[in-house]
Amino acid sequence: MAKTIMVVDDSTTMLMSLKNSLEIAGFGVITATDGVVALNKLSTGPKPDLIITDINMPNMGGIEFIGKARALPGFRFIPILVLTTESMQAKRDEAKKLGATGWLVKPVSGADLTKIIKQVLPGA
Repeated sequence: MAKTIMVVDDSTTMLMSLKNSLEIAGFGVITATDGVVALNKLSTGPKPDLIITDINMPNMGGIEFIGKARALPGFRFIPILVLTTESMQAKRDEAKKLGATGWLVKPVSGADLTKIIKQVLPGA
């Protein structure tokens, strides 16, 4: 059965690009435009096997989203990758402290992203 990945990013172009790359690689994809939408989907929809989130988004950014997602029942051990243009060490440290599994700086090729997903998601 295909693994499902949630992609959280306020850029429509980035969402479409990631969705296409991940679907070509054989993953199911759920998208959300910010942390608020993502949390709502996590509470009501199918549970993803991995989450990829941006950091800088309106309404609720990635750092806050990671903390709130980790607090949901059943989401403590779901891998969460940060995919962002942000490269400040303090942001990385904060995301890691809240439960981020990894940090990638945009742009990342579809092949590189798939390789990293296979490292952090058993059976992918």
